[in-house]
Amino acid sequence: MIIIMNANATKEQINNVEKKLFELGFKTHPISGEIKTVIGAIGDKRLLNTHTISAMPGVENLVPIMKPYKLAGRELKQAPTIVEVGDVKIGGDEIVVMAGPCAIESEENYVETAIKVKEAGAKILRGGAFKPRTSPYAFQGLEEDGLKIMASGREATGLKLVTEVIDTRDVELVSSYTDILQIGARNMQNFRLLKEVGMSNKPILLKRGLSATIEEWLMAAEYIMASGNLNIILCERGIRTYETATRNTIDMSAIPVVKELSHLPIVVDPSHATGTWKYVSALSKGAIATGADGLIIEVHLDPNTALCDGSQSLKPSKFAQLMSELKPVAQAVGKKL
Repeated sequence: MIIIMNANATKEQINNVEKKLFELGFKTHPISGEIKTVIGAIGDKRLLNTHTISAMPGVENLVPIMKPYKLAGRELKQAPTIVEVGDVKIGGDEIVVMAGPCAIESEENYVETAIKVKEAGAKILRGGAFKPRTSPYAFQGLEEDGLKIMASGREATGLKLVTEVIDTRDVELVSSYTDILQIGARNMQNFRLLKEVGMSNKPILLKRGLSATIEEWLMAAEYIMASGNLNIILCERGIRTYETATRNTIDMSAIPVVKELSHLPIVVDPSHATGTWKYVSALSKGAIATGADGLIIEVHLDPNTALCDGSQSLKPSKFAQLMSELKPVAQAVGKKL
């Protein structure tokens, strides 16, 4: 339910409505606009006496939220959400690029990569310390040692960090090192993990599951938001189809659809979408053209020797070239890079 307050509603009246909703067992999410304040009330509607609330001073109207994703949808919040990671803003008028290797391998290579992607214009440094792999015999990541290396990369460049957390037991540890917590495609519906990161104060990068519908994706975001964390960045990384020419099939149509349904920012991962570095440039440009707020791209000093996903990683020189080519595309859609 959305409670729309009058334009001249006082702070005391707004607080009284929130207090009443809390007494009825609802979680409240007030959003202050330029003219009016609206209060999102999330809970069991059977407990809500609409007549009591509508009669309270300062209340203009009550509107039911029809979509199953109450907090992530546009019904509650029309204005786009801008997720702030320090001085980096995702969801505004700037395309934010995250870049770095798939997996942390050594401090020397990681710091050198960090320096190169920053020089090219990246604002956030990616990398995997914990690696969920299809095979139990594949490289699983350096874990906390990898997190320490990531911290060295941030110290050398000033870039913010994003890395994946794969277990509820590791959320506190990963949060102590990183600036953005990533939920990978395989964990999009790991509801215990979603609730756990929802109780953290770190922004969340939520990747779309391999076979998830857009509604299921937004409902995963809803799990996080219902636990108290409203700073979510959605990430389209391709879905599994019958096509075998690429690793996954990138769903470009998801970008404008999500923009219509949700106020949350969305970035695109062209590396995982294709599995092949030579397609990353074209898909990056397409993502920006269709409305993405950013990109997350894999970059490795020597992809041929990478321990993970080398075939989809750009060399630093190719990444720098791509960043240059993206600027006019961003400008064409009213964004800057």
